[in-house]
Amino acid sequence: MIEEIEKVIDSEIRPHLREHYGDIQLLGINDGVVEIKLVGQCSGCPSAKYTVEDVIESKLKEKFPEIKEVVLINQVSEELLNMAKEILMKK
Repeated sequence: MIEEIEKVIDSEIRPHLREHYGDIQLLGINDGVVEIKLVGQCSGCPSAKYTVEDVIESKLKEKFPEIKEVVLINQVSEELLNMAKEILMKK
């Protein structure tokens, strides 16, 4: 199923995100829940929640009725966390 989801992402979702200088990574699927990460300009965008609901989730549910939900995983890299700590620790 992951390969089929990737095909839909490539053909129908990714082009839309790239218009806004963003992209998507499929992290996995478990029990009908698809986990994704938005990258590029879409990462951290205030409209990301709506992009996930209105563009990504609706398209994937249309193509794969067994999908229950699409969850946006907002991971912050360890490197970024360390950089933020250094900045905050300086007086």
